[in-house]
Amino acid sequence: MYHPPLHMIAACFALLLGTTPAIDGLETAYDILQEYDFPIGILPTGVKSYEINKDTGKFAAYFDGSCSFTIKGYTLKYTNKITGTIFKGRLSNLGGVQVKIMLFWLNIVQVTHDGEDLNFSVGITSASFSVDNFYVCPQCGCGFSCLSRDSNLHSLVYSS
Repeated sequence: MYHPPLHMIAACFALLLGTTPAIDGLETAYDILQEYDFPIGILPTGVKSYEINKDTGKFAAYFDGSCSFTIKGYTLKYTNKITGTIFKGRLSNLGGVQVKIMLFWLNIVQVTHDGEDLNFSVGITSASFSVDNFYVCPQCGCGFSCLSRDSNLHSLVYSS
């Protein structure tokens, strides 16, 4: 009986999760975030590919298109390309991520991981949120509410 090589199975699994493995291994953009002390949930699901220079920390993450959703009263918008510099506990020089505050779209320029909080800076002000809010990736269009909807659908399907 034929058994496919383990690396082929792992690559297929990564593709099913909506990520593309890096050329030099099976790391995803979400794995890279964790290496630098960030929870995976600061990026929505659907990163198709990424680039990182581990010497300089410069990175880019790519989606099929733009993405927006609302979390805790804040509407967030990600362009199809997110750029910045990543160091242990700090994302800076961010490009491609915005938050709507009142009538204005402001660029999120930095995120820092400080103890149990993530601090999001738009330059003139910042807001802190518990890191516990970011252990799961939000989905484009519905944020975290997709998860509860999917969970309810799963319950309906398996209770019938």
